Amino acid sequence: MTDTKVLVTGASGKLGRETLDSLLASGKAPDQIIATTRTVEKLADYAKKGVDVRRADFNDPASLAAAFAGAARIAIISTDAIDPGSDRVVQHAAAVEAAKKAGADHLIYTSLPDPEHSKISFAPDHLGSEKAIIASGLAYTILRNSWYQENLLMSLPHAFSQGVWASAAGNGKQSFIGHADCARAVAAALLSESGESRILTLNDGESHTVDEIAALASSVTGKPLKVEHISADALREGLAGAGLPPFVVDLSVSADENIRVGGFDIVNDDFERLTGMKPRSLRAFFEENKAAF
Repeated sequence: MTDTKVLVTGASGKLGRETLDSLLASGKAPDQIIATTRTVEKLADYAKKGVDVRRADFNDPASLAAAFAGAARIAIISTDAIDPGSDRVVQHAAAVEAAKKAGADHLIYTSLPDPEHSKISFAPDHLGSEKAIIASGLAYTILRNSWYQENLLMSLPHAFSQGVWASAAGNGKQSFIGHADCARAVAAALLSESGESRILTLNDGESHTVDEIAALASSVTGKPLKVEHISADALREGLAGAGLPPFVVDLSVSADENIRVGGFDIVNDDFERLTGMKPRSLRAFFEENKAAF
């Protein structure tokens, strides 16, 4: 391991913690890892291991200079501020500017596939953030994460309880990526000594229609699951009728629309080339989480 200091923002979140775990598991010295968070107490367990925990708040740019000092490679984990009134582009741009002023050599950023054309409601956030990174003049690794396999845990348990999965995705195919695999990719990008700028789209190497996903889930769980193909308007009406907030409804409907038009139908070996590992398959995800369904 080199003595290059690496930094993970949003380190108290799920992806941030998993990235810290991957870095430590790789043998990276704890004192060469900087973990930033708005609430340092949340990372007390990592501080005890020797990780340099610092306070940083993207909404408080003045807090970022000291937080980023000394870091050569910085992973900007995109914030989860997708609710109305939030501006992730401004947040991420502040982090990019602070990283540049701190003398960082390389930025890593967690994005989503093809934000230029994606139908996902928050795709403009990622496109604007990517543009800020590219305009900074710093070398970068942009990791465009496919739909998390774990996102299925938010919809399929209820679908299984009803025996029906209502979808507006049509016959569109999509690839996924495991959450922990995304963390491994961030860690690998931080540990890399490459100064090359690159954009990678991370996926599990497979692409499935909703009907194929339902059949796979059924085969693993032993429970029947029928797909009911409905229109985007019908899906929107059903979700709104269930009392979900408008921005959540927009996200859910736009996700199905993105699948329908092929926005998630990307299969490559970017993850394996970056990490040297095979990604977890969708079947393995269902097998590991069988009890949840």
